[in-house]
Amino acid sequence: MSVDLSQFIPSFLEESFEGLELMESSLLSLQAGDNETIHSIFRAAHSIKGGAGTFGFDVVTEFTHLVETLLDEMRDGRREVTSKDVEILLASVDCMRLLIEVARDDENYDQDKVAQTTMLLNEALSSGGKKSAAENISQQSDNAEQSTGKSNTSTFSIHFIPEHNLAKTGNDPLFLFNALADLGQLTTVANTSELPALTDIDVQELYLSWDLTLITAATKDEVHEIFEWVEDDCLLEIKQIDQEPLVNPSDGEKETTNVNETRAANNIENKSNPQEMAPANDNSAVKKQATKTKAKVEVSSIRVGVDKVDNLINLVGELVITQSMLSELGSDFHMDKIERLTSGLEQLLQNTKELQESVMRIRMLPISFAFNRFPRLVHDLAIKTGKEIELVIKGEQTELDKTVMEQIGDPLVHLVRNAVDHGIEPAEIRLANGKPAKGTISLDAYHQGGNIVIEISDDGGGINRQKVFAKAVEKGIIEPNATLADNQVFDLLFEPGFSTADQVTDISGRGVGMDVVKRNIQSLGGRIQVESTPGQGSCFKVNLPLTLAILDGQLVKVGTETYIIPLISIVESLQVDKDLINRVSGDMTLYRLRDENVPILPVYQLFGLATEYTEIDNALLVVVEADGQKVGLMVDHLLAQQQVVIKSLKDNYQQVIGISGATILGDGSVALILDTPGIIQMALAYAQNKQRDMASYKQFAVGEQY
Repeated sequence: MSVDLSQFIPSFLEESFEGLELMESSLLSLQAGDNETIHSIFRAAHSIKGGAGTFGFDVVTEFTHLVETLLDEMRDGRREVTSKDVEILLASVDCMRLLIEVARDDENYDQDKVAQTTMLLNEALSSGGKKSAAENISQQSDNAEQSTGKSNTSTFSIHFIPEHNLAKTGNDPLFLFNALADLGQLTTVANTSELPALTDIDVQELYLSWDLTLITAATKDEVHEIFEWVEDDCLLEIKQIDQEPLVNPSDGEKETTNVNETRAANNIENKSNPQEMAPANDNSAVKKQATKTKAKVEVSSIRVGVDKVDNLINLVGELVITQSMLSELGSDFHMDKIERLTSGLEQLLQNTKELQESVMRIRMLPISFAFNRFPRLVHDLAIKTGKEIELVIKGEQTELDKTVMEQIGDPLVHLVRNAVDHGIEPAEIRLANGKPAKGTISLDAYHQGGNIVIEISDDGGGINRQKVFAKAVEKGIIEPNATLADNQVFDLLFEPGFSTADQVTDISGRGVGMDVVKRNIQSLGGRIQVESTPGQGSCFKVNLPLTLAILDGQLVKVGTETYIIPLISIVESLQVDKDLINRVSGDMTLYRLRDENVPILPVYQLFGLATEYTEIDNALLVVVEADGQKVGLMVDHLLAQQQVVIKSLKDNYQQVIGISGATILGDGSVALILDTPGIIQMALAYAQNKQRDMASYKQFAVGEQY
């Protein structure tokens, strides 16, 4: 029977990674006597092991078998749950993830790490003082007479009738029988009565059923667990009977096989070489083919609630109805139908808008997918630094676009690592300052307007403002006599190579990373702010758009060109009052906006455009803000506000400072989307190089890449 197992590999990979996340989160909260949690961890490992065996990922199967054995001892109460064993299991989860990724990508892996963890597992198992049931049975199965003579063994009769399509789901009965044989002495009786004529056989169908006899010290529940993967696709009956083996049926209808003998003949028991573990049967070629085709399988999918899909289907139905109505009007149109046409177009607009919003909701995922990695991260770093740290997660159900979530993960990791290393003080210092010995790091996410805000805060010592200022002066970033507000001083932390760490560690303090964090956040159209109180802690606020696909923007006209300014960055728009204009040296013009002096940037100058509106006195000003700094963009006209679909400029040309992307307007023309942080960067460069002539500045503005 030939079945292409490779088609099921993506589903196995996705379920395995979910199982690993469940194991990791459960291990972090595991307490002695928590049997339900141990059972859930064991089930996850058992499922991964079973799937790996099905697809021929033998290294994964072998390693997971050790993990499963250790968990089995905890589950049966033969081993106490200790912090040491939990750490070994957490390291094992890392190795399982590594081996599954290797199986997916067909690449080499860190064999030393796997070997070291395997050694720790074996040492833990040997030091437990008691062997697992599987190990006892393995020894008994080497001597059948000794096995049947044991008083603690039972005999089970198993009636297994798989559905004909079982093989199509990627399951092979032989793997089930091999797992049963691991528990003791197994005899199989194959029922061939439903085999059709040779000419009528479908090679993807399964026509056999089996009566199995298993002599084992395992419990009935342990025997039943072998069939967990297929219990929805078969008829299964397991009965405990006397220890006498079943009498073989009459010849001609059934064929009897001792699986232990078959396994020995095929060197199944030889664990020294995982590649020799595959059974010698007709499916071996299929497994080899599946192994070959698994390379570079990408797992990229979204689990969507049925309610979202139903809503999308309903909207498509409404759209089809509207389209049919408009088509009917168009086939025989008269001016007396203009009212119906207008109504139909309005309905089409409404349907399209709702459809767009519904599709965007499908891409939205709870931010818990990004937050799930941090309990383990903080746990490991707390052990490494010798600090007591509690992680508090709030707002994990706040939804964010999948693309944004995938790209924000690494910046959040760096911020959390910094909070552990720089933010939380050692226990003795905290106690001396009247704080509890255990520090707290909080992750919170919430919606604010059309954006999402992620806060990473700690109750540590806060940021030393004077130390940051002095370090910036030492590096020549600012002048010694500079007057800066707190937020401007804290922004210095994001300067390339900036670090106030007294000691370089492998956690942080090398002067790299924070500038990359800021750049990555800005590339997503977001911004980061820092708040800190000495002795009380710090808070890093990351403000992000909900999605990268659609932008709420303000259309403006400059000369003959139309630009789009993201609404998220606009503070206000106003008509310039010439009495509030101040001209300073270097051709820089400031506008007095209440208590602030805001630099005015003529957009036509930045991009070398010809326009009639060159006088600032009565110009239109769009005040935008990024990184705590404001500038006024001088434009010719304010147009409509609308949502626009973002097209990447980098993918089609190159990244240009001051431009974040482009879009296609309703009339078919292309409009560039202004990048507020980039515009401000251009303004600062202009102010710092005010002697540079405008021609060379224009070349810098539109030509230099990030």
